[in-house]
Amino acid sequence: MPEKLNITHCPLCESADLKPVLTCVDHYASGEMFHLCSCQQCGFLFTQDFPVETAIESYYASENYISHSDSREGLMNKLYHYIREKMLLRKAELIEMHSYLQQGRLLDIGAGTGYFANFMKQRGWVVDAIEKSEQARNFAYENFDLDVYRPCDIQRLQRGKYDVITLWHVMEHIEQLNETWEHLHRLLSPRGVLVVAVPNYTSFDAQKYGAYWAAYDVPRHLWHFSPDTMQRFGAKHGFILAERYPMPFDAFYVSILTERYMRHTAAFLRGMLTGSLAYVASLFKKERSSSMIYVFRKK
Repeated sequence: MPEKLNITHCPLCESADLKPVLTCVDHYASGEMFHLCSCQQCGFLFTQDFPVETAIESYYASENYISHSDSREGLMNKLYHYIREKMLLRKAELIEMHSYLQQGRLLDIGAGTGYFANFMKQRGWVVDAIEKSEQARNFAYENFDLDVYRPCDIQRLQRGKYDVITLWHVMEHIEQLNETWEHLHRLLSPRGVLVVAVPNYTSFDAQKYGAYWAAYDVPRHLWHFSPDTMQRFGAKHGFILAERYPMPFDAFYVSILTERYMRHTAAFLRGMLTGSLAYVASLFKKERSSSMIYVFRKK
């Protein structure tokens, strides 16, 4: 059995008042069950007894793990790549709007196979990237000529070097959560912008699907954020939340995947229907979006 980490105090507020609230299944790799615990003081939600960093790699080993591969076979892979390509320009425009720069220094943490880092490099940005998957790092080098750092290299990067730091669906995977926030504050320039995208467990689709919600993605997702807890983590580590944006298209992909986990007939159509309802819900209240983008600045 892999070594597992038992959380005894809330990473956000340090309270020991923790309560199991959901039991989720790892549908990707192992079929194991994992419990989600909630802090009764601040509401932060996390996966309990998750495999430690040195043991979790096998849970990413499934060829289904899309962000570490470049497969376009099958409907879900095609949908993932379609959404990703549509989002590249939107992400770049958001970064350039909030940084007030057309070019600058950018660090992309959790770069996957390097598509976003390469897109920004082509727009004239000086880009560094960090990725823990050796397979993904090799792909980025071979296809985009990107030299991608390993996570341990973050400690030797220069203080205040970056105008922008991005984490696109990465924060939920990082075991050393508070330490990572400290690194982000150290590496960002005084007027820099931190952009973090994470799933939102208070979203329309999360509330509909409960423990089956695909974006819980245990045990790869260690932490589960709401708009409130994301703002609190930023404040805890010296950041001010400047803006937040919905990522409504994520609901389509997540809902279709969830319907498959539930083994429903017509999973694609059911997922598209829920994704559409979630999209409408996010138009009226962006905090109900399946995923959220948070833009932080230093205090």
